[in-house]
Amino acid sequence: MIQDEIAEIDKLSELLRIEKAEDFEQHRRLVQQLPLDQRVAKGYAWYPVVVVKSGYAIGDRAFVIVEKSGTAENDHFRAGKTVNLFTQQAGVLAPEQSGIIQFVDKNRMKIILNSKDLPDWLGVGMIGVDIIFDERTYLEMEKALQTVKKAKQDRLAELRGILLGRRQALFQEITNRVEVPGLNPSQNDAVNDILAARDVAIIHGPPGTGKTTTLVQAIRLLCETENTVLVTAPSNAAVDLLTERLAAEGLNVVRIGNISRVDESIVRHTLEERIAQHPESKNIKKVKIQAAECRRLARRYRRNYGREEHEQRRRLQEEARELSAWANQLEDRLIEMILDSAQVITATLVGTAHPVLEGRKFRTVVIDEAAQALEPATWIPITRASKVVLAGDPFQLPPTVKSIEAQRQGLSVTLIERCLEQAVYANLLNVQYRMHEAIMGFSNQQFYKGALQAAPEVRHHRLPIDLNTPVVYIDTAGCGFEEKIQPSFQSRYNPEEFQILCEHLYLLVDAFADLPLPSIAIISPYREQVIYMKEQLAEDSLLSSMPITVNTIDGFQGQERDVVYISLVRSNTKNEIGFLSDYRRMNVAMTRARKQLVVIGDSATIGNHRFYEAFIAYCEQNGQYQTAWEYLM
Repeated sequence: MIQDEIAEIDKLSELLRIEKAEDFEQHRRLVQQLPLDQRVAKGYAWYPVVVVKSGYAIGDRAFVIVEKSGTAENDHFRAGKTVNLFTQQAGVLAPEQSGIIQFVDKNRMKIILNSKDLPDWLGVGMIGVDIIFDERTYLEMEKALQTVKKAKQDRLAELRGILLGRRQALFQEITNRVEVPGLNPSQNDAVNDILAARDVAIIHGPPGTGKTTTLVQAIRLLCETENTVLVTAPSNAAVDLLTERLAAEGLNVVRIGNISRVDESIVRHTLEERIAQHPESKNIKKVKIQAAECRRLARRYRRNYGREEHEQRRRLQEEARELSAWANQLEDRLIEMILDSAQVITATLVGTAHPVLEGRKFRTVVIDEAAQALEPATWIPITRASKVVLAGDPFQLPPTVKSIEAQRQGLSVTLIERCLEQAVYANLLNVQYRMHEAIMGFSNQQFYKGALQAAPEVRHHRLPIDLNTPVVYIDTAGCGFEEKIQPSFQSRYNPEEFQILCEHLYLLVDAFADLPLPSIAIISPYREQVIYMKEQLAEDSLLSSMPITVNTIDGFQGQERDVVYISLVRSNTKNEIGFLSDYRRMNVAMTRARKQLVVIGDSATIGNHRFYEAFIAYCEQNGQYQTAWEYLM
């Protein structure tokens, strides 16, 4: 039995190796080989930038904050990305310094350098930032897998057996059931099972069912009996949301690692800010600066120096070591005090490998959005805990896997999916609070076996106009609206399809002439279509001034609007649908709308696929089916 578990972990390690190789090759091909001007144009580099601030972060790490002018349409810089700070100034030695982005705020970026000193060339100008291949994440995932593999006769070995389906998860008997005011019965059931679980609890939360609300209440109650709860998710944005919601419950939350939003509601909970606000912080900073100055002076003696200079260099290096050790000791003590007092520590999955958490164990780890996380990444926080709560929805966006081979062999199957397939007991949150029941209905049939119900307050809410049909499909079949391919990125777009979308949008805007306009989003699976739609809207005299969100499906996940348009793009004689065959992605798209969902596509291309055939039939029976010809006349 144990050998089977080891074999599964070994397979995961091999798939991770395949994925890493493909990821590196794509980065080399798409980024490394490009000249600087093209990297800048495509959003893989910032150049030139100005250093607006520098200093010293937690541990032996320096930081810089840089600022650029101008914007790139496809900016790939995000919190947690690995980057190189460089200078193009001629004659500069060692002109690169790697680091991690701590935050990006519009045209400003903070980078934690992988160095205890700031580069000597920081003031020479012609400075830029490059995205580089992120090996760190792969190293942490592989390290976690090896830890899981080697576990023997301990708590981690027991959790491995349960999560891999070899042992049964146990629950304590609930003698005093908790009823949290404001939660529905399925949400309260989930809270009680989280509290009663001895090993593993699983919360299946479809769109709009209040998964985050449920988790926050469960964590609040866990904090009454546990010293500190570890709360994590795959993305910085998801962790920031949890941090904000938990803090709003009055809990003492400490956010570890990088952040997606630089606003007071998040920043004040970060470990860096907690340290900065402590009275001891000024003393620690002063000592770090003194140590850095000693190292800088020591570097002056590089060649052709005598005994006296050699001795002076040795004394400076020794003083720098002593000052650094003193600063680290003061800082470690302060960090320990802050973390010991925290009721909740939040971080991304990879962020839970942060050195400040080294040696810390937690009774419970809560992993939100578990269906978006690669299994190897999910094991990172599990190695630190005795009890695991997995929450997510396997029928929404899956994790990104770049290797077709690794995906074929199962790397895209998440740990929460594996548990649900093995019939591990899970709580389904079955009341959704977002959308009209007709918008919910198709996903409910296709993914949730009809188990969902719309809450009374949203079940029948519509737009207060004549154009208020909750679900609309506009068919472009026979119109000759062939998809086009952007040659550089091989992404597809469909200009004529967007024009039909705009015609419906004009009617909607006209209908709200004397009423406040509802919130509107236009989304598509294809980035090139998104770029095209943004350009066209910016040039439209009527629509350019309206607050309309335009994004990819992936970029829009977690958001919602009153009205959502989906441009499917694909229209070809081969009936090829590409991205559209990932029905989970479409589930995300279709469940973003509160009051009206409008889908535009070519039934001649997509209608041969079971999912879309069923959707078109659903619209005919439960909504409105139109042809694009109605908007061309």
